[in-house]
Order: sequence, then C-alpha cells, then structure tokens
Amino acid sequence: MNKIRLIGPFAQIVTMDSLPLKGPLTDDRLEIIDHAGILVNGDVIEAVGPFRELKSLTSAVEPVDEELTLIPGMVDVHTHICWAGSRAGDYAMRLSGKTYLEIAQYGGGIWSTVAKTREASLVELARLTAWRASRMLQQGTTTIEVKSGYGLDVDAERKMLKAIQNANGITPADLVPTCLAAHIKPRDFEGSAGEYLDYITSGLLPLIKAEKLTSRVDIYVDEGAFDRQDAVHYLSSAKELGFEVVVHADQFKPGGALLAVEIGARSADHLEASSDNDIRILAGSDVMAVVLPGASLGLGVNFAPARKLLDAGAALVIASDWNPGSAPMGSLLMQACILGAHERLTMTETLAALTCRAAATLGMNDRGILRAGMLADFVAFPCSDYREIIYNQGGMGAVAVWKRGKRL
Repeated sequence: MNKIRLIGPFAQIVTMDSLPLKGPLTDDRLEIIDHAGILVNGDVIEAVGPFRELKSLTSAVEPVDEELTLIPGMVDVHTHICWAGSRAGDYAMRLSGKTYLEIAQYGGGIWSTVAKTREASLVELARLTAWRASRMLQQGTTTIEVKSGYGLDVDAERKMLKAIQNANGITPADLVPTCLAAHIKPRDFEGSAGEYLDYITSGLLPLIKAEKLTSRVDIYVDEGAFDRQDAVHYLSSAKELGFEVVVHADQFKPGGALLAVEIGARSADHLEASSDNDIRILAGSDVMAVVLPGASLGLGVNFAPARKLLDAGAALVIASDWNPGSAPMGSLLMQACILGAHERLTMTETLAALTCRAAATLGMNDRGILRAGMLADFVAFPCSDYREIIYNQGGMGAVAVWKRGKRL
C-alpha cells in the first residue's frame, strides 16, 4: 500500500483547475493557493490545499523551500525529437538569405535528416530521443509527443517508432508517439505523392497498429509536401484503421486547417498562414489549435495568430516543434513567453496552453491540472509569485520536477 506524503510548503500552487477548454482567459480565473501543500499517494495526487490543513493528515512530509511556486508539469504536444545528424548547415544558409524550400533544393532540409536517421541504429535513435526528452523534462515538460517522419519508408518509420517506444523506457518523461510517415514524399520513391501514401497506408499503418507502436497519424499538408486531395484519402484510411489523426496545417499556405475540421482531426498544428475565415471555422469546431512559435523563430517568419484564435473562441495550445531544421531551440517555456509577449496573451492563457489545454489535445485527462485524482506531475520555480515565471520570458528555469510523484 502506498504511503501518503505531503510535499511543501510552497509559496504558491497554481492548480490550473476549472478553466474552460476554449476561448480567452483572464488572470483572475486562476486558482492560486498560498502557503500550500500537495498530498501524493504513489503516483497520484490525493489533495491540494493549505499546507497547515494538509499536515494534519500525514506524518510523512517531503519539505521544500517556501519560496517556490508550483504548476502542473508542462505537456508538449508537437515535437520531432527522434532524429540523427545535424542541420546547422541549413541554419547557416537560412541566415544567409536562403528560404526553407531553397535549402531543400540545395540538398538540405528534411531529406538530409532522413539520410542520417536511416543510417542510425535503433539503439542510437532511442538514446538520442531519450536524451532530448530528459533535457525537456529538466525544464519542466513531463509529457512529450514525439513524431516519426525522418524514415519515409516502412522499415525506417517502424524503426523510429520502436526507438520512441524504447526511449520511453529510458527517460522518466511520458512519450506519446505519432506516425508522421506522411512528412514529405521521399526522393527515392518512384511514384506520385498519392502512390506513396497508398504504400504507407497498406504497408506501414496495419503493421504499427498490430505492434501497438502508436495510435496517432499525422500528415504535412502544404507546399512541397502533400495536397488536400491526397491528405483526405490518407487520413480517412487511417481513421478507418482506428488511428486518431492530426494535421500539419497552414504553415506556408492556408487550406490545412479547414481539412483538419472536415476530417475531424484531434488538432491542426502550425497555423502561421491561417486566414480569418480559417480561424473562424477552426474556432467553431472541436479541433485544437496548436501553434508552434519555435518554427517562427527558427525560420524568421510571422507567429501564428494566437490572439485572434483565442478571441474567436478556439482552444489554443503552444508546442515547441523541436526539430533539427526549422525549430532547433527546443525550449517550450521560452518560446511560449516570447509568443505571449508578441501576441498579447494573458499569463493564464499561456500557462493553460502549456498544461491543461495541452493535455486535452492528447486526450490525456489525467494530467495538466493539480487536483485530487490527477497524475502527480508538477514543476517548481524559484519564486513566490507565479507571474515571475512568464515575466522572466523563459529565463527562470525550473528548480524541481516531480514525475508520477517522484522528485527527479
């Protein structure tokens, strides 16, 4: 039987409880408990409340510095952290004026990472993925979605998904795998984009379903990737096989967000090029709007219209998009703070986009909120006022992380 223990006292605990899934949020909606504690029973939260009251319920106390503020563990719903090689050369070309598409034409881009990832062993890919996940965990991200997409054939994509699965057993973070075999049409595939998707649909998706490597499928719909017609057919087939689907949408041109709504995707991710009409339709749907400021910073392009999305009533989520090409930073909190300053997001909107709303995007209703019955994932920052976390624009690092009740 697990022994209940009390962790604290914390100067503040920000629970993120009782917030709506969609639309704008003012800071007065936050539940903040001062001089607080959190009761943990194994890997689950037993209670959250004033430390003095909770202290009467157990003699087992895990003391912490009172000048700490606690928030739920952050959830990153869009990353590409399973890869081998480096794209520093791409970045140098970008700084010299080359565009994302021009870099690909010069031999860089996604295809250069595909070559290195295909060459890497399963053990090496798992090690690299676990190392990146552990770095994110140290920064306070306790749940991490991880895409394949740098294999682009049946064997290499399966290897990537197995590497993500193996990495999940190495790092304490929870990794959520997604199949992105529909990233681009590989150069070595003799056939059309639609024929490649048929090859993936018949050769890969049933295999990874049977092996329980993932329950999620993603596709990149944009210039240089896949068009709407091919994407509709592919995603419909994936849904018939029992996969949940998401869409890389509206990064360089619109159209993907509307497709995500039409197909009933879990989320539409990117949205930098979304029009006002796209925003309106997205906000009126159940599709989560995932914005990726790391890609905007890496590519030097406009941020997604986060303020417009919220004001229209969308469910806004912020993710890092950590990848070797367009978003190499990998710091979720820093990116979110920069986006918040640019788009005039309230602190509550930013925190919700990293915690409760992000967890909902992955369908994980056991995390992202600090209350009884939820998973004991939380992170502490060295301040007595939660506003300092956002105010420092990612410069204030986490000083303690608990994953499933265990301090790391």
